[in-house]
Amino acid sequence: MFEITLTLDKTNKEALYVQLYKYLIKEIQNGHIKAGMKLPSKRKLALHLGIGLNTVDTAYQQLMAEGYVESQLRKGYYVADLEPISALNEPLPVTEGMMGLLNERNEIDYNHGRVDVDSFPHAVWKKCLNNTLYLQEREMFMSGDPQGEWGLRAEVSSYLFQSRGVRCGADQIIIGAGTQYFIHLLRLLLGNERVFGLEDPGFHRVREVLRLEGADTAFIPLDESGMSVDYLKESAADVAYVTPSHQFPSGMIMPITRRVELLNWAVEKKGYIIEDDYDGEFRHAGKPIPSLQGLDTNGRVIYLGTFSKSLIPSIRVGFMVLPMELSCRFQQKLIGYKQTVSRLIQETLCLFMKNGHWERHLNKMRTIYRKKNKVLLNALEESFHGRVNIIGEKSGLHVLLNVKNGSSEAELIQRAASVGVKVHPTSVYHSKNMKDPTILIGYGGLTEREIEAGIRLLKKAWL
Repeated sequence: MFEITLTLDKTNKEALYVQLYKYLIKEIQNGHIKAGMKLPSKRKLALHLGIGLNTVDTAYQQLMAEGYVESQLRKGYYVADLEPISALNEPLPVTEGMMGLLNERNEIDYNHGRVDVDSFPHAVWKKCLNNTLYLQEREMFMSGDPQGEWGLRAEVSSYLFQSRGVRCGADQIIIGAGTQYFIHLLRLLLGNERVFGLEDPGFHRVREVLRLEGADTAFIPLDESGMSVDYLKESAADVAYVTPSHQFPSGMIMPITRRVELLNWAVEKKGYIIEDDYDGEFRHAGKPIPSLQGLDTNGRVIYLGTFSKSLIPSIRVGFMVLPMELSCRFQQKLIGYKQTVSRLIQETLCLFMKNGHWERHLNKMRTIYRKKNKVLLNALEESFHGRVNIIGEKSGLHVLLNVKNGSSEAELIQRAASVGVKVHPTSVYHSKNMKDPTILIGYGGLTEREIEAGIRLLKKAWL
Protein backbone atom coordinates (compact mmCIF):
# COMPACT_ATOMS: atom_id res chain seq x y z
CA MET A 1 0.00 0.00 0.00
CA PHE A 2 1.14 3.57 -0.63
CA GLU A 3 0.11 7.04 0.48
CA ILE A 4 -1.88 9.40 -1.72
CA THR A 5 -0.90 13.01 -1.30
CA LEU A 6 -2.73 15.80 -3.06
CA THR A 7 -4.17 19.18 -2.20
CA LEU A 8 -7.94 19.37 -2.40
CA ASP A 9 -9.38 22.82 -2.98
CA LYS A 10 -12.26 23.29 -0.54
CA THR A 11 -13.08 26.67 -2.10
CA ASN A 12 -13.61 25.07 -5.50
CA LYS A 13 -17.21 24.61 -6.64
CA GLU A 14 -16.29 21.06 -7.67
CA ALA A 15 -17.08 18.62 -4.85
CA LEU A 16 -14.11 17.17 -2.94
CA TYR A 17 -14.99 13.59 -3.87
CA VAL A 18 -15.01 14.59 -7.56
CA GLN A 19 -11.54 16.17 -7.20
CA LEU A 20 -10.25 13.02 -5.50
CA TYR A 21 -11.92 10.73 -8.06
CA LYS A 22 -10.48 12.68 -11.02
CA TYR A 23 -7.01 12.71 -9.47
CA LEU A 24 -7.00 8.94 -8.97
CA ILE A 25 -8.25 8.24 -12.51
CA LYS A 26 -5.53 10.48 -13.94
CA GLU A 27 -2.80 8.74 -11.93
CA ILE A 28 -4.11 5.28 -12.87
CA GLN A 29 -4.32 6.17 -16.56
CA ASN A 30 -0.82 7.63 -16.72
CA GLY A 31 0.64 4.62 -14.87
CA HIS A 32 1.76 6.32 -11.66
CA ILE A 33 -0.71 4.16 -9.75
CA LYS A 34 -0.24 0.69 -11.22
CA ALA A 35 -2.53 -2.30 -11.61
CA GLY A 36 -2.64 -4.47 -8.49
CA MET A 37 -1.63 -1.69 -6.09
CA LYS A 38 -3.63 -1.56 -2.89
CA LEU A 39 -5.24 1.79 -2.20
CA PRO A 40 -5.18 3.26 1.32
CA SER A 41 -8.17 2.32 3.43
CA LYS A 42 -10.97 4.86 3.37
CA ARG A 43 -10.37 5.79 7.01
CA LYS A 44 -6.60 6.22 6.62
CA LEU A 45 -6.96 8.31 3.47
CA ALA A 46 -9.62 10.50 5.07
CA LEU A 47 -7.35 11.17 8.05
CA HIS A 48 -4.31 11.72 5.82
CA LEU A 49 -6.09 14.27 3.61
CA GLY A 50 -8.16 15.84 6.39
CA ILE A 51 -11.49 15.09 4.68
CA GLY A 52 -14.63 13.20 5.61
CA LEU A 53 -14.92 9.41 5.38
CA ASN A 54 -18.00 9.74 3.14
CA THR A 55 -15.97 11.83 0.67
CA VAL A 56 -13.41 9.04 0.22
CA ASP A 57 -16.13 6.37 0.14
CA THR A 58 -18.03 8.14 -2.64
CA ALA A 59 -14.85 8.54 -4.73
CA TYR A 60 -13.92 4.86 -4.25
CA GLN A 61 -17.43 3.67 -5.10
CA GLN A 62 -17.39 5.66 -8.35
CA LEU A 63 -13.99 4.20 -9.26
CA MET A 64 -15.42 0.73 -8.62
CA ALA A 65 -18.51 1.44 -10.71
CA GLU A 66 -16.32 2.46 -13.65
CA GLY A 67 -14.00 -0.54 -13.30
CA TYR A 68 -10.82 1.28 -12.22
CA VAL A 69 -10.80 -0.26 -8.75
CA GLU A 70 -11.83 -3.64 -7.34
CA SER A 71 -12.87 -4.42 -3.77
CA GLN A 72 -11.58 -7.63 -2.23
CA LEU A 73 -13.51 -8.94 0.75
CA ARG A 74 -11.78 -8.08 4.05
CA LYS A 75 -8.64 -7.06 2.13
CA GLY A 76 -9.39 -3.61 0.78
CA TYR A 77 -9.38 -1.78 -2.54
CA TYR A 78 -7.03 -2.66 -5.40
CA VAL A 79 -6.36 -1.02 -8.77
CA ALA A 80 -7.88 -3.15 -11.53
CA ASP A 81 -5.74 -4.67 -14.28
CA LEU A 82 -6.98 -2.59 -17.21
CA GLU A 83 -6.21 -3.54 -20.78
CA PRO A 84 -4.02 -1.02 -22.63
CA ILE A 85 -6.01 1.40 -24.78
CA SER A 86 -6.16 0.13 -28.35
CA ALA A 87 -4.90 2.24 -31.21
CA LEU A 88 -8.51 2.23 -32.43
CA ASN A 89 -9.35 4.65 -29.64
CA GLU A 90 -6.82 7.19 -30.83
CA PRO A 91 -7.79 9.85 -33.38
CA LEU A 92 -6.44 9.27 -36.86
CA PRO A 93 -3.63 11.61 -37.99
CA VAL A 94 -4.75 14.88 -39.51
CA THR A 95 -1.61 16.39 -40.93
CA GLU A 96 2.04 16.10 -39.97
CA GLY A 97 2.87 18.21 -36.96
CA MET A 98 -0.75 18.65 -35.85
CA MET A 99 -0.92 15.72 -33.42
CA GLY A 100 1.35 17.45 -30.91
CA LEU A 101 -0.93 20.45 -31.06
CA LEU A 102 -4.04 18.27 -30.60
CA ASN A 103 -2.51 16.57 -27.56
CA GLU A 104 -1.61 19.77 -25.77
CA ARG A 105 -3.59 20.65 -22.68
CA ASN A 106 -5.83 23.63 -23.43
CA GLU A 107 -8.00 25.67 -21.12
CA ILE A 108 -11.30 24.98 -22.88
CA ASP A 109 -11.70 21.73 -24.84
CA TYR A 110 -14.70 21.39 -27.18
CA ASN A 111 -14.40 17.59 -27.17
CA HIS A 112 -17.50 15.94 -28.67
CA GLY A 113 -16.98 12.74 -26.64
CA ARG A 114 -17.42 14.38 -23.25
CA VAL A 115 -20.62 14.67 -21.25
CA ASP A 116 -21.81 16.65 -18.25
CA VAL A 117 -20.35 14.42 -15.52
CA ASP A 118 -21.31 16.89 -12.78
CA SER A 119 -24.97 16.12 -13.48
CA PHE A 120 -24.50 12.36 -13.13
CA PRO A 121 -26.52 11.08 -10.13
CA HIS A 122 -23.55 9.67 -8.20
CA ALA A 123 -25.47 9.04 -4.98
CA VAL A 124 -28.34 7.26 -6.73
CA TRP A 125 -25.97 5.14 -8.81
CA LYS A 126 -24.01 4.23 -5.67
CA LYS A 127 -27.23 3.17 -3.94
CA CYS A 128 -28.19 0.95 -6.89
CA LEU A 129 -24.68 -0.51 -6.93
CA ASN A 130 -24.76 -1.29 -3.22
CA ASN A 131 -28.26 -2.78 -3.46
CA THR A 132 -27.13 -4.98 -6.33
CA LEU A 133 -24.21 -6.27 -4.28
CA TYR A 134 -26.43 -6.83 -1.24
CA LEU A 135 -29.30 -8.57 -3.05
CA GLN A 136 -27.22 -10.63 -5.47
CA GLU A 137 -23.90 -11.07 -3.69
CA ARG A 138 -23.37 -14.73 -4.71
CA GLU A 139 -24.49 -14.26 -8.31
CA MET A 140 -22.11 -11.34 -8.86
CA PHE A 141 -19.13 -13.67 -8.52
CA MET A 142 -20.38 -16.02 -11.25
CA SER A 143 -20.27 -15.74 -15.03
CA GLY A 144 -23.27 -14.03 -16.54
CA ASP A 145 -25.25 -14.50 -19.73
CA PRO A 146 -23.00 -14.09 -22.82
CA GLN A 147 -25.83 -12.18 -24.48
CA GLY A 148 -26.24 -9.86 -21.48
CA GLU A 149 -28.28 -10.07 -18.30
CA TRP A 150 -31.94 -10.76 -19.04
CA GLY A 151 -33.27 -8.08 -16.70
CA LEU A 152 -31.22 -5.35 -18.38
CA ARG A 153 -32.21 -6.56 -21.83
CA ALA A 154 -35.88 -6.43 -20.82
CA GLU A 155 -35.47 -2.86 -19.54
CA VAL A 156 -33.67 -1.81 -22.72
CA SER A 157 -36.41 -3.40 -24.84
CA SER A 158 -39.10 -1.42 -23.00
CA TYR A 159 -37.13 1.84 -23.21
CA LEU A 160 -36.42 1.47 -26.93
CA PHE A 161 -40.06 0.87 -27.78
CA GLN A 162 -41.29 3.85 -25.77
CA SER A 163 -38.53 6.28 -26.75
CA ARG A 164 -37.35 5.25 -30.22
CA GLY A 165 -40.19 3.11 -31.59
CA VAL A 166 -37.90 0.06 -31.78
CA ARG A 167 -39.87 -3.20 -31.77
CA CYS A 168 -37.99 -6.12 -30.27
CA GLY A 169 -38.00 -8.67 -27.51
CA ALA A 170 -35.28 -9.08 -24.91
CA ASP A 171 -34.12 -12.22 -26.74
CA GLN A 172 -33.13 -10.08 -29.76
CA ILE A 173 -30.87 -7.78 -27.74
CA ILE A 174 -27.11 -8.23 -27.27
CA ILE A 175 -25.35 -6.23 -24.54
CA GLY A 176 -21.75 -5.26 -25.28
CA ALA A 177 -18.98 -2.74 -24.75
CA GLY A 178 -19.80 -0.49 -27.70
CA THR A 179 -20.07 0.05 -31.43
CA GLN A 180 -16.64 -1.27 -32.38
CA TYR A 181 -17.32 -4.56 -30.60
CA PHE A 182 -20.70 -4.91 -32.31
CA ILE A 183 -19.18 -4.26 -35.73
CA HIS A 184 -16.71 -7.07 -35.04
CA LEU A 185 -19.56 -9.43 -34.10
CA LEU A 186 -21.52 -8.45 -37.20
CA ARG A 187 -18.56 -9.23 -39.43
CA LEU A 188 -18.57 -12.76 -38.02
CA LEU A 189 -22.35 -13.03 -38.15
CA LEU A 190 -22.91 -11.72 -41.69
CA GLY A 191 -19.92 -13.41 -43.32
CA ASN A 192 -16.76 -12.28 -45.10
CA GLU A 193 -18.41 -11.86 -48.49
CA ARG A 194 -20.41 -8.80 -47.38
CA VAL A 195 -19.46 -5.30 -48.60
CA PHE A 196 -20.08 -2.48 -46.14
CA GLY A 197 -21.34 0.86 -47.45
CA LEU A 198 -20.07 3.64 -45.19
CA GLU A 199 -21.20 7.25 -44.91
CA ASP A 200 -18.65 9.69 -46.32
CA PRO A 201 -17.95 11.63 -44.18
CA GLY A 202 -18.62 9.16 -41.40
CA PHE A 203 -17.53 7.57 -38.14
CA HIS A 204 -13.84 6.81 -38.62
CA ARG A 205 -13.61 4.20 -35.88
CA VAL A 206 -16.10 1.91 -37.60
CA ARG A 207 -14.17 2.42 -40.82
CA GLU A 208 -10.93 1.51 -39.05
CA VAL A 209 -12.34 -1.67 -37.45
CA LEU A 210 -13.51 -2.90 -40.85
CA ARG A 211 -10.16 -2.02 -42.44
CA LEU A 212 -8.20 -3.93 -39.80
CA GLU A 213 -10.47 -6.95 -40.22
CA GLY A 214 -9.98 -6.93 -43.97
CA ALA A 215 -13.60 -6.19 -44.83
CA ASP A 216 -14.60 -4.84 -48.22
CA THR A 217 -15.97 -1.31 -47.94
CA ALA A 218 -17.46 1.33 -50.21
CA PHE A 219 -17.60 5.03 -49.33
CA ILE A 220 -21.04 6.45 -50.08
CA PRO A 221 -21.32 10.26 -50.29
CA LEU A 222 -24.01 12.22 -48.49
CA ASP A 223 -26.56 14.56 -49.98
CA GLU A 224 -28.98 16.90 -48.20
CA SER A 225 -30.92 13.90 -46.78
CA GLY A 226 -28.06 11.65 -45.70
CA MET A 227 -26.50 8.63 -47.40
CA SER A 228 -27.19 8.82 -51.13
CA VAL A 229 -29.29 5.82 -52.16
CA ASP A 230 -28.39 6.42 -55.82
CA TYR A 231 -24.68 6.06 -55.09
CA LEU A 232 -25.42 3.15 -52.75
CA LYS A 233 -27.19 1.30 -55.58
CA GLU A 234 -24.25 1.90 -57.91
CA SER A 235 -21.81 0.45 -55.38
CA ALA A 236 -21.19 -3.21 -54.50
CA ALA A 237 -22.37 -2.66 -50.92
CA ASP A 238 -25.00 -4.95 -49.46
CA VAL A 239 -24.69 -3.68 -45.87
CA ALA A 240 -25.22 0.04 -45.20
CA TYR A 241 -23.94 1.62 -41.98
CA VAL A 242 -25.85 4.84 -41.22
CA THR A 243 -26.35 7.30 -38.35
CA PRO A 244 -29.82 8.67 -39.23
CA SER A 245 -30.77 10.38 -35.95
CA HIS A 246 -27.69 12.60 -35.88
CA GLN A 247 -25.35 11.87 -38.76
CA PHE A 248 -21.76 11.86 -37.60
CA PRO A 249 -20.12 14.27 -38.05
CA SER A 250 -22.49 16.48 -40.09
CA GLY A 251 -25.31 16.34 -37.54
CA MET A 252 -28.10 16.09 -40.15
CA ILE A 253 -31.29 14.19 -39.35
CA MET A 254 -32.36 11.73 -42.05
CA PRO A 255 -35.93 12.52 -43.21
CA ILE A 256 -38.59 9.82 -43.35
CA THR A 257 -38.53 9.72 -47.17
CA ARG A 258 -34.85 8.74 -47.25
CA ARG A 259 -35.41 6.16 -44.50
CA VAL A 260 -38.07 4.49 -46.63
CA GLU A 261 -35.74 4.57 -49.65
CA LEU A 262 -33.03 2.83 -47.65
CA LEU A 263 -35.44 0.18 -46.40
CA ASN A 264 -36.57 -0.53 -49.95
CA TRP A 265 -32.94 -0.81 -51.08
CA ALA A 266 -32.23 -3.36 -48.33
CA VAL A 267 -35.21 -5.50 -49.39
CA GLU A 268 -34.30 -5.37 -53.09
CA LYS A 269 -30.61 -6.07 -52.36
CA LYS A 270 -31.36 -8.72 -49.73
CA GLY A 271 -28.92 -6.75 -47.63
CA TYR A 272 -28.91 -5.15 -44.20
CA ILE A 273 -28.90 -1.67 -42.69
CA ILE A 274 -26.88 -1.06 -39.54
CA GLU A 275 -28.68 1.81 -37.80
CA ASP A 276 -26.34 3.44 -35.29
CA ASP A 277 -28.66 5.64 -33.25
CA TYR A 278 -25.83 8.03 -32.36
CA ASP A 279 -27.04 10.85 -30.07
CA GLY A 280 -30.62 9.77 -30.78
CA GLU A 281 -31.72 10.71 -27.25
CA PHE A 282 -30.99 14.41 -27.67
CA ARG A 283 -33.14 16.38 -30.09
CA HIS A 284 -33.32 20.17 -29.69
CA ALA A 285 -35.85 21.04 -32.39
CA GLY A 286 -38.47 19.40 -34.57
CA LYS A 287 -40.63 16.33 -34.09
CA PRO A 288 -39.16 12.85 -33.50
CA ILE A 289 -38.80 10.58 -36.54
CA PRO A 290 -39.29 6.83 -36.02
CA SER A 291 -36.18 4.69 -36.02
CA LEU A 292 -35.42 2.72 -39.17
CA GLN A 293 -35.82 -0.44 -37.11
CA GLY A 294 -39.33 0.60 -36.09
CA LEU A 295 -40.27 1.13 -39.75
CA ASP A 296 -38.74 -2.16 -40.89
CA THR A 297 -41.18 -5.00 -41.58
CA ASN A 298 -38.75 -7.31 -43.37
CA GLY A 299 -36.05 -7.95 -40.76
CA ARG A 300 -33.42 -5.90 -42.58
CA VAL A 301 -32.33 -3.44 -39.86
CA ILE A 302 -29.73 -4.03 -37.14
CA TYR A 303 -30.05 -1.36 -34.45
CA LEU A 304 -27.10 -0.12 -32.34
CA GLY A 305 -27.25 2.13 -29.29
CA THR A 306 -25.19 3.09 -26.25
CA PHE A 307 -25.47 4.69 -22.82
CA SER A 308 -22.17 6.57 -23.28
CA LYS A 309 -23.70 9.98 -23.95
CA SER A 310 -26.82 9.66 -21.80
CA LEU A 311 -24.95 8.40 -18.70
CA ILE A 312 -21.14 8.55 -18.75
CA PRO A 313 -18.75 7.12 -21.38
CA SER A 314 -16.70 5.09 -18.90
CA ILE A 315 -19.63 2.79 -18.08
CA ARG A 316 -19.12 1.28 -21.57
CA VAL A 317 -22.55 -0.28 -22.02
CA GLY A 318 -24.05 -0.59 -25.48
CA PHE A 319 -26.80 -2.69 -27.02
CA MET A 320 -27.48 -4.28 -30.40
CA VAL A 321 -30.94 -5.34 -31.62
CA LEU A 322 -30.84 -8.13 -34.18
CA PRO A 323 -33.64 -9.18 -36.56
CA MET A 324 -35.05 -12.57 -35.53
CA GLU A 325 -33.18 -14.46 -38.26
CA LEU A 326 -29.83 -13.01 -37.19
CA SER A 327 -30.70 -13.48 -33.53
CA CYS A 328 -31.13 -17.22 -34.16
CA ARG A 329 -27.86 -17.25 -36.11
CA PHE A 330 -26.12 -15.52 -33.19
CA GLN A 331 -27.33 -18.27 -30.85
CA GLN A 332 -25.91 -20.89 -33.19
CA LYS A 333 -22.58 -19.28 -34.09
CA LEU A 334 -21.49 -16.73 -31.48
CA ILE A 335 -23.08 -17.61 -28.15
CA GLY A 336 -19.65 -18.87 -27.04
CA TYR A 337 -18.33 -15.28 -27.02
CA LYS A 338 -17.80 -13.98 -23.47
CA GLN A 339 -19.75 -10.96 -22.34
CA THR A 340 -17.69 -7.73 -22.49
CA VAL A 341 -19.64 -5.72 -19.90
CA SER A 342 -19.26 -6.33 -16.18
CA ARG A 343 -22.19 -8.25 -14.70
CA LEU A 344 -22.15 -5.86 -11.75
CA ILE A 345 -22.51 -2.85 -14.04
CA GLN A 346 -25.31 -4.55 -15.98
CA GLU A 347 -27.31 -5.40 -12.87
CA THR A 348 -26.73 -1.92 -11.40
CA LEU A 349 -27.96 -0.29 -14.61
CA CYS A 350 -30.95 -2.64 -14.68
CA LEU A 351 -31.96 -1.54 -11.16
CA PHE A 352 -31.28 2.09 -12.09
CA MET A 353 -33.72 1.78 -15.00
CA LYS A 354 -36.30 -0.35 -13.20
CA ASN A 355 -36.63 2.16 -10.36
CA GLY A 356 -37.25 5.07 -12.75
CA HIS A 357 -33.90 6.80 -12.17
CA TRP A 358 -32.86 6.42 -15.83
CA GLU A 359 -35.95 8.14 -17.20
CA ARG A 360 -35.65 11.01 -14.71
CA HIS A 361 -31.94 11.42 -15.46
CA LEU A 362 -32.50 11.35 -19.23
CA ASN A 363 -35.23 14.00 -19.01
CA LYS A 364 -32.97 16.15 -16.85
CA MET A 365 -30.07 15.83 -19.30
CA ARG A 366 -32.30 16.69 -22.26
CA THR A 367 -33.17 19.95 -20.53
CA ILE A 368 -29.54 20.68 -19.62
CA TYR A 369 -28.20 19.94 -23.11
CA ARG A 370 -31.00 21.86 -24.83
CA LYS A 371 -30.03 24.88 -22.74
CA LYS A 372 -26.34 24.44 -23.54
CA ASN A 373 -27.20 24.15 -27.21
CA LYS A 374 -29.06 27.45 -27.03
CA VAL A 375 -26.20 29.12 -25.14
CA LEU A 376 -23.74 27.95 -27.81
CA LEU A 377 -25.86 29.17 -30.73
CA ASN A 378 -26.46 32.54 -29.07
CA ALA A 379 -22.74 32.92 -28.34
CA LEU A 380 -21.84 32.09 -31.95
CA GLU A 381 -24.34 34.61 -33.29
CA GLU A 382 -23.18 37.31 -30.88
CA SER A 383 -19.49 36.80 -31.67
CA PHE A 384 -19.55 35.98 -35.38
CA HIS A 385 -22.77 37.61 -36.65
CA GLY A 386 -23.30 35.01 -39.35
CA ARG A 387 -19.66 34.86 -40.46
CA VAL A 388 -19.55 31.12 -39.74
CA ASN A 389 -21.98 28.52 -41.05
CA ILE A 390 -23.40 26.34 -38.27
CA ILE A 391 -24.20 22.75 -39.25
CA GLY A 392 -26.11 20.07 -37.32
CA GLU A 393 -27.42 22.18 -34.44
CA LYS A 394 -30.85 20.53 -34.13
CA SER A 395 -29.74 17.40 -32.29
CA GLY A 396 -26.81 15.78 -30.50
CA LEU A 397 -24.01 17.31 -28.44
CA HIS A 398 -21.86 18.91 -31.12
CA VAL A 399 -22.07 21.25 -34.08
CA LEU A 400 -19.83 21.88 -37.08
CA LEU A 401 -18.51 25.32 -37.94
CA ASN A 402 -17.66 26.20 -41.52
CA VAL A 403 -15.30 29.18 -41.08
CA LYS A 404 -14.82 31.24 -44.21
CA ASN A 405 -11.81 33.39 -43.39
CA GLY A 406 -9.34 31.87 -45.83
CA SER A 407 -7.65 29.67 -43.22
CA SER A 408 -7.01 25.96 -43.53
CA GLU A 409 -8.26 23.45 -40.97
CA ALA A 410 -4.78 23.19 -39.44
CA GLU A 411 -4.51 26.99 -39.17
CA LEU A 412 -7.90 27.28 -37.49
CA ILE A 413 -6.92 24.64 -34.92
CA GLN A 414 -3.56 26.29 -34.32
CA ARG A 415 -5.03 29.77 -33.87
CA ALA A 416 -7.62 28.42 -31.44
CA ALA A 417 -4.89 26.70 -29.42
CA SER A 418 -2.92 29.96 -29.25
CA VAL A 419 -5.76 31.53 -27.21
CA GLY A 420 -6.27 28.48 -24.98
CA VAL A 421 -9.07 26.70 -26.84
CA LYS A 422 -9.00 23.18 -28.26
CA VAL A 423 -11.23 22.55 -31.29
CA HIS A 424 -11.31 19.42 -33.41
CA PRO A 425 -10.79 18.59 -37.09
CA THR A 426 -13.35 16.91 -39.35
CA SER A 427 -10.95 15.88 -42.12
CA VAL A 428 -10.37 12.56 -40.32
CA TYR A 429 -13.97 11.58 -41.11
CA HIS A 430 -13.62 12.11 -44.88
CA SER A 431 -12.18 9.60 -47.36
CA LYS A 432 -11.01 12.44 -49.61
CA ASN A 433 -9.79 15.99 -49.16
CA MET A 434 -12.45 18.47 -48.05
CA LYS A 435 -13.43 21.51 -50.07
CA ASP A 436 -13.99 23.83 -47.10
CA PRO A 437 -12.30 23.61 -43.68
CA THR A 438 -14.87 22.61 -41.07
CA ILE A 439 -14.31 22.49 -37.32
CA LEU A 440 -16.12 20.25 -34.82
CA ILE A 441 -17.34 21.87 -31.59
CA GLY A 442 -18.56 19.54 -28.83
CA TYR A 443 -20.26 21.18 -25.86
CA GLY A 444 -21.76 18.43 -23.67
CA GLY A 445 -18.89 18.37 -21.17
CA LEU A 446 -18.52 22.16 -20.78
CA THR A 447 -20.36 24.53 -18.48
CA GLU A 448 -22.44 27.30 -19.99
CA ARG A 449 -19.84 29.81 -18.84
CA GLU A 450 -17.04 27.82 -20.52
CA ILE A 451 -19.05 27.57 -23.74
CA GLU A 452 -19.50 31.36 -23.89
CA ALA A 453 -15.90 32.11 -22.89
CA GLY A 454 -14.52 29.71 -25.49
CA ILE A 455 -16.54 31.26 -28.31
CA ARG A 456 -15.33 34.75 -27.37
CA LEU A 457 -11.76 33.45 -27.53
CA LEU A 458 -12.41 31.86 -30.93
CA LYS A 459 -13.64 35.23 -32.20
CA LYS A 460 -10.35 36.73 -31.10
CA ALA A 461 -8.42 33.92 -32.82
CA TRP A 462 -10.32 33.69 -36.10
CA LEU A 463 -11.58 37.20 -36.93
